[in-house]
Amino acid sequence: MSLINEDEALIAAALKGSAYAWEKLVKRYESRVYNHGLRLTGNSSDAMDLMQEVFLGVYRNLHRFRGDAKFSSWIFRIAHNKAVDMNRRKRLMTLQSKSGDQDERDIFEQIASYSHDEPDARLSSEELNSQIVKMLSILPLDQRLIVELKVFQSQTFEEIADMQDISVNTAKTRFYTALKKLKVVLEENHVLP
Repeated sequence: MSLINEDEALIAAALKGSAYAWEKLVKRYESRVYNHGLRLTGNSSDAMDLMQEVFLGVYRNLHRFRGDAKFSSWIFRIAHNKAVDMNRRKRLMTLQSKSGDQDERDIFEQIASYSHDEPDARLSSEELNSQIVKMLSILPLDQRLIVELKVFQSQTFEEIADMQDISVNTAKTRFYTALKKLKVVLEENHVLP
C-alpha cells in the first residue's frame, strides 16, 4: 500500500472515530511538522507550539480534507498559515512590549525527546539543525517558508504557489533570491570557495 493510500485509509478511519488511526497520522507527520516549525521559528518552544496548533487545526478540519492534493501538502499548508499567524502575533507582541530584553531560548531543549537515534547520531543531527536554523534565520519569513517547503518538504513550485496563494513565478523568484542570499553568507563565512 502506498503512503498516499495509507494516509487515505487512516483519514477515513480517524473520521469514523478511530483514535489509533488519528495517533498513527500524527506520529507519521509530527517530526516533519516539528522540524518544519523549528526551521521557520528558530527555537524549539515555538516549533512545539506551532506543531500543536497544526495538529489541532488538522484534527478540527480533517473532515474538510477533500483529497485534491496529497495529505502532506494539506498539512504543510496549515503549518504555513499557522507559522505566518505566529509570526504576526510575535511582531505585535514585540511592538507592544517595547522591551528589547527577551530571553533567548535554547534551540535544542526538546529536540532530544523527538529523536529516536543513538546519542552520537542525535548530537550530529542537533548540530546540523543548529547550522540550518542559523542560516535560515537570515531570510525573511516569505523566503524562509519557500526554502523550507521546497528543500525540506520536497514540494513542487506549483504546490508552494498554491499553498501561499502566489504565482509559480513568484515562488521561484523568492526561492532563488533566498538561495543567492544564503550563498553570499556562506561565501563570506568561507564555507564556499
